[in-house]
Amino acid sequence: MASRTASGKGKGKSGKGSKGSENRSAAKCLKEWSTWTMKKAKVITHYGFIPLIIVIGMNSEPKPHLSQLLSPV
Repeated sequence: MASRTASGKGKGKSGKGSKGSENRSAAKCLKEWSTWTMKKAKVITHYGFIPLIIVIGMNSEPKPHLSQLLSPV
């Protein structure tokens, strides 16, 4: 049994599967990157949406003051 694993015929990486492992590595890297990006985008959207609306409102034509934008009346 020990001689089988020492000769390389047992479990583990082989020379034939190196290209497949590179593809899996790239896919895993892409998945991790996209997950990280989506988490950051969620935080940016969460904290940046209302300030963005306020800035857009302040740049509109009647040029309201900040207190006029934030008041409900």
